[in-house]
Amino acid sequence: MKHAGKARKAAFKLILISLILIGVMVAIGLFAAFFGTVMIAITPFVIGFWVVFVLFTLYFFRDPNPRVPMGARLVLSPAHGKVDVVDTMTETDFMGGEVQRISMFLSVINVHVQSAPISGKVTRVKYTEGQFLNAMKADSAVHNENVYLGFEALEPAGQKLGVRLIAGAIARRIVPFVVEGDEVASGERISLIQFGSRVDVYLPKNARIKVKVGDKVVGGETVLATFD
Repeated sequence: MKHAGKARKAAFKLILISLILIGVMVAIGLFAAFFGTVMIAITPFVIGFWVVFVLFTLYFFRDPNPRVPMGARLVLSPAHGKVDVVDTMTETDFMGGEVQRISMFLSVINVHVQSAPISGKVTRVKYTEGQFLNAMKADSAVHNENVYLGFEALEPAGQKLGVRLIAGAIARRIVPFVVEGDEVASGERISLIQFGSRVDVYLPKNARIKVKVGDKVVGGETVLATFD
């Protein structure tokens, strides 16, 4: 007879579709069960990794209060790190000529909050785009992204001093806490550089440097130089 068997074909089609849907649901259930088993198995490792991350983050962002030395005409280290360059160079943008430079490297285990090297006024804050070379290399100061902070001292009055905060291969965020016009006291917090980085200090020729290459310095505590 005409159209005979079509109803049965429709029934088989629905049965096939339902079978496929059941198969998909079973597959999803099996995958979910497997995934759940895996997640249960690795949960202790995930939690352990997170705990390590939390502890490292709290350690890295530690912010101890510096024991600021008393005395006049002292230039304190703005950063925690290791001095690896003491030389002379020309810095015309703020200092206006030949200066003495002290450059220090900050590893990932150092404190990364910086302190004011002198008491005075912030008269220059300048951001410069750049690369993210390894901050262990002293020439990264020339090529890398950085923020320049210029200070005018209270004593000797008007004496200029520059601090350059330099990003590194890992340190890709410099956060100044000060703006132009701010007055700061020696040892006061002025900035944060996240992860390994470098800090340069530019001193006038009349400054008497008190540190040498290889010295470890503490921000807000170690005397880098004195003004004659």
